[in-house]
Amino acid sequence: MIKSLIVPLLAVLVFNNLSAQSPAGRNKYNFNSDWKVSVEDHKEAGNLNYDDSGWKKVTLPYAWNEDAAFKKDIVDHPTGIAWYRKRFKIPASARGQKVFIEFEGIRQAGDFYLNGKHIGLHENGVMAFGFDVTDLLKFGNEENIISARIDNDWEYEEKATKTKFQWEDKNFNANYGGINKNVYLHITPRIYQTLPLFSNLKTSGVYVYADKHDIKGKSAVVHSESEIRNETNAPQLVDYEVSIYDPSGKIVKSFTGESATIAPSGTKILKASSLVRGLNFWSWGYGYLYDVRSTLKIGGKPVDVVNTRTGFRKTAFQNGMIYLNDRVIMVHGYAQRTSNEWPAVGLSVPAWLSDYSNGLMVESGGNLVRWMHTTPWKQDIESCDRQGLMQAMQAGDAEHDIEGVKWEQRKAVMRDAIIYNRNNPSIIFYESGNESISEQHMQEMKAIRDQYDPKGGRAIGSREMLDSKVAEYGGEMLYTNKSAHIPMWAMEYSRDEGSRKYWDDFTPPYHKDGAGPDTYRSAMTNTIQKRTDANLYNRNMDSHAVENVKRWYEFWRERPGTGKRVSSGGVNIVWSDTNTHYRGEENFRRSGEVDALRIKKENFYAHKVMWDGWVNPEKQHLHIVGHWNYKPGVKKDIYVISTADKVELKVNGKAIAGGIKSDGFLFTFKDVEWKSGKISALGLDLKGKKVCGDTIATTGAPVALRLKQVERPTKFIADGHDLALVEVEVIDAAGNRCPTALNMIDYSLIGPAEWRGGIAMGSENYILKKTFPVEGGVNRFLIRSTTQPGTITVKATSEGLKSASITLTTSPFVVENGLSELLPARGLPSKLDRGPTPSTPSFNITRIPLSIVSATAGANAGSALASYDDNELTDWVNDGETSTAWIEYTLEKAATVSEITVKLNNFGSKIYPLLVTVDGKEAFKGSTKTSKGYYTLMCKPQSGKTVRIQLIRAADAVAASSGVEVSGKTLEDGIVRSLNKARGTLSIIEAEIYESIERNSKTSVRK
Repeated sequence: MIKSLIVPLLAVLVFNNLSAQSPAGRNKYNFNSDWKVSVEDHKEAGNLNYDDSGWKKVTLPYAWNEDAAFKKDIVDHPTGIAWYRKRFKIPASARGQKVFIEFEGIRQAGDFYLNGKHIGLHENGVMAFGFDVTDLLKFGNEENIISARIDNDWEYEEKATKTKFQWEDKNFNANYGGINKNVYLHITPRIYQTLPLFSNLKTSGVYVYADKHDIKGKSAVVHSESEIRNETNAPQLVDYEVSIYDPSGKIVKSFTGESATIAPSGTKILKASSLVRGLNFWSWGYGYLYDVRSTLKIGGKPVDVVNTRTGFRKTAFQNGMIYLNDRVIMVHGYAQRTSNEWPAVGLSVPAWLSDYSNGLMVESGGNLVRWMHTTPWKQDIESCDRQGLMQAMQAGDAEHDIEGVKWEQRKAVMRDAIIYNRNNPSIIFYESGNESISEQHMQEMKAIRDQYDPKGGRAIGSREMLDSKVAEYGGEMLYTNKSAHIPMWAMEYSRDEGSRKYWDDFTPPYHKDGAGPDTYRSAMTNTIQKRTDANLYNRNMDSHAVENVKRWYEFWRERPGTGKRVSSGGVNIVWSDTNTHYRGEENFRRSGEVDALRIKKENFYAHKVMWDGWVNPEKQHLHIVGHWNYKPGVKKDIYVISTADKVELKVNGKAIAGGIKSDGFLFTFKDVEWKSGKISALGLDLKGKKVCGDTIATTGAPVALRLKQVERPTKFIADGHDLALVEVEVIDAAGNRCPTALNMIDYSLIGPAEWRGGIAMGSENYILKKTFPVEGGVNRFLIRSTTQPGTITVKATSEGLKSASITLTTSPFVVENGLSELLPARGLPSKLDRGPTPSTPSFNITRIPLSIVSATAGANAGSALASYDDNELTDWVNDGETSTAWIEYTLEKAATVSEITVKLNNFGSKIYPLLVTVDGKEAFKGSTKTSKGYYTLMCKPQSGKTVRIQLIRAADAVAASSGVEVSGKTLEDGIVRSLNKARGTLSIIEAEIYESIERNSKTSVRK
């Protein structure tokens, strides 16, 4: 019998510990311990008496090829057959009950055996699945053996259809093979609430949602629906009841639902609902969660209780904007690979590290993570719940729409993912494709959402879908899209790369933008290609931070409040450096705001400044980019990123003239001469009041090393899977980190632990090495526990520096007969730092849109409507002659025109000299600039009812800023047509005409 772990804990810790035992006898066990693995296709390993005594002992989750993570190019990740086996015993008290095994996921496909019998197959490599093993188990002191043959071949084909899964590619999804996610064992009564595992079990579990929200009144109607299955031999009259518990363990509300008689082998959904008051609504940076316990009763006694951890929030997607708890929120966050990997470990990290990484996203100001190409594993989804980080959940794809079997595979994964994850409040968007899909396919995906999650408050859409009548959101890869209808947000913007090792042009090793190899591997063809101009993407931390400011500002200047058509923001690709397709010197992508060990880059701080608000920044921040350790004679541009209206810079107290503001948040001070001491910056408001500041000081010479464990909320446990993250710094005599240090460090480890190491630029990225350098004066490494608790000592030495050591202690982990009552996310708290959704408006109205009622043009007048139809896949274009390159708009009423925002075709590669008149009076004469979408013409205010936009002379072609992507394809630059080559072409995708807010005093300026 499993020993009960009875420890006096605070109620809040009980809430977070998720005890495996249910008051009605339902048990959920951690099934990760005591596995063995062998990377070989043992033909008889599914047999009961197979000898696995020589196999490697592991604790799941465990990818057998984890050593390749960041050591090898994604295309070289080892593949093949690996067998996993485990011995376990089931308590005698479970005899006569139902037993299920739940796998959160594997890569790629697996055949599973229990006590020598084949129990099932799972193949999609993405989603959770389960098996009913009741009839094959032995109970009490008799031993059971489960075996799994896992195949992670890149070319694996679904057996029934002989078809490869679309997302099973070498471009986007790092191949961490085996049982790489958590496994659980469930024991339930014979009449029970099912598990949300549609594949194999064909069950949908519990569905909890809320409606009729009153955000200010802190109330909502909470609904709980459970699928009930009766596997007894007689009809059962059951009652359904629900209790809601807050994080302290206090009952918030209990209510009774339906009663029903369920026939033998019958299945029925029972429902309960009630108005609940005093609710705290889940929000950005406020991961407030409840336990909703749904209880089945027979004769007044509970027979099955299911605990669903969830949160309640209100959403809406309308007027081109996203509403969370009645407040408009602009998306700013990250597009992240679902592998979310770490060096020499891959994706299979303990839950606390998922919280650490996802929590850093929130700390940087991120409010949404868009998981790319495949559904994230449950651990990351639940982590985002706790961190208050919204999610866009993909199903499974690569690129492009597809037909036939592959489309049916995508639909099946979306169905399974929705059923499995529909109670997680952080999921706000369901993404049906990484590129546009047909309207018919979008309708099919929407039907799946409507069947399994009709009330969850989640929009379903796809990348692009700019003119869809079905999708509920859209947005291109990296361009600015706007809409007055469904929200549009960029899904992979700012695709540049830059290693943490490279500060700027003046710091060793003196990496300049564009430096890098002459070739790269194409993600589309998987062949070596000649490199395009690397100046478009290969950066150091200085220029990468500046570029991220520029890219974000293009979305932010079209934010809610700037008109009827708005941008809902965008997500930066990627969050952390990732072992997927790349263009630079390393075999991994270096676009992260943090590196692979989650050490912050300068981009992190740039976002933290700009993103501390729902739409507008709500707190004042300032960050000086870089460090202040140079050689005499160095003069460099100093970049300050700030929300302030003005910035003053000083070196050792002496004011530095200049400070040119651009791109909304960037202040540039040209050719500042380095002097040892301090460089400081003050942010001032329009009245000259100090609102924020930052200081950087010159550090002394390196003298010592320092080791410290990255703080974690739970103990380091000896389960054979837990990891400690340790940071090493090179410091001066005062204990300050030396930002330019590149010292090589040697490590030694004593005690019950496994060295997993760190990462740095060099041969095989130093993966698993015990000698590797710091970069920018800092690095980190991972240590994995064994199953033996004890004391671990790590010592770090480096020539010429005082050594350092750190002692870590692992705590016992209780496992009996292969089962543990401690679940992987035990004790992890929710992040509540940002507090509840503010009741104040999130944006100002900055200008008033003027309605266009008709238009005429010098040519193709019949298509003039396309230039103001709120559809970015249509445009008006003249016939290529300069004389016809004009369009004239008639406004609904006379007004004073102050601004005109246009999306011109070839917006990234052409500069258009334009003349704008209002009732014949000149309002603007000048040239546009290239952009990622929209450009605003600041006009001399002119009153009238007709607005004419005219091309003065032929547009000037410039080097396309959009460049060439990793795949080798040229990125889009508007609407493609042969007429674009004509010298006198003017093509307008969208035009918007505005009046200044000062001239319309009747309009509310808050929203």
